[in-house]
Amino acid sequence: MQIVVEFYKGFLATIKQLEGLAPLTLRLYLAPVLMQAGYNKISHFEDTAAWFGNPDWGLGLPMPEVMAALASGTELMGGAMLLVGLATRLVAIPMMVTMLVAAFAVHWPNGWLAIADGSSWLANDRVIEAGEKLAAAKSILQQHGNYEWLTSSGNFVILNNGIEFAITYFIMLLALFVLGGGRYTSLDYFIAKRYL
Repeated sequence: MQIVVEFYKGFLATIKQLEGLAPLTLRLYLAPVLMQAGYNKISHFEDTAAWFGNPDWGLGLPMPEVMAALASGTELMGGAMLLVGLATRLVAIPMMVTMLVAAFAVHWPNGWLAIADGSSWLANDRVIEAGEKLAAAKSILQQHGNYEWLTSSGNFVILNNGIEFAITYFIMLLALFVLGGGRYTSLDYFIAKRYL
């Protein structure tokens, strides 16, 4: 038994040197996703603000220009800060709020799934109906288009736009909030080592 305990202690000591790797991979995954989302909002700022403000076909939020600026700035600047691991825990907070707003104000009516998959146990009526539409679209493309060329880069799918991605990103940001930027892999680590 003592051999097992000593082996496990050695294993923990070895793996401790890699503890910055998990936060680094989370940051490297999230940064481009968030930066692209922020860039898209800024690039089409008038459309974004209109969508944020319109109660009929948008979110119906108050002060849509301010909200659009906050959302795009949070995603763009927050993503850049995640990339280098600067103020990781602090910047995770507004990004988690952004993901919750996206999940519950935008994606909630569509259910869980991001991609419509009628065979999933998470499929709602909307997803199941999408299967018939996808089959009709494939049939039209097979009859009137170059279907093999059209599908050479991947299968056609119907975007369901459910909460799946927003909640996944929220969970990843929550992990970064708890773990921080990562040992040896973030500016946070080196700043803390020098000043704290």
